[in-house]
Amino acid sequence: MTTQQMTDAELAGQPAAYWTGIAYEALIAFTRARQAEKGYTQPQFWLLRNLSANDISPDGEGMTLPELQQAMRSYIRPEDDLAAESAVLVERGWLRRDADDRLWLTTQGEQARVDLSRNAPAIRAALHEGIDDADYVTTLKVLHRLIHNAGGTMP
Repeated sequence: MTTQQMTDAELAGQPAAYWTGIAYEALIAFTRARQAEKGYTQPQFWLLRNLSANDISPDGEGMTLPELQQAMRSYIRPEDDLAAESAVLVERGWLRRDADDRLWLTTQGEQARVDLSRNAPAIRAALHEGIDDADYVTTLKVLHRLIHNAGGTMP
């Protein structure tokens, strides 16, 4: 029986952890596939964002790989290899490495970050197709409450 054939009462009894896990994997896979079509990976985009003073970095200072790993600890996946991903960005000229092994965003890297960020609205639109904003907000509020009830912390 598919969820589309289940009654609301049957759906209400479904385990949230199972479905949030399925949703997480599907959303990540979809997002990463769309980014790959454009020639970059999600970890590469995160590296650019974490090193940009115009985005996540508070000061635009260079960071070592362990510092970047720590900064991304809440969303990096176990299979993500920041050393390999950063090497690609250094080769492209989007990052540079200094004598202290710190990575720095280049001017070309900042422009790439801006250009790549323009892909996000299309990815979001595809994922949100058929979902109105009110339903989406309700879903997030329910997830926040589930996290709270489970004793989790919100970012």
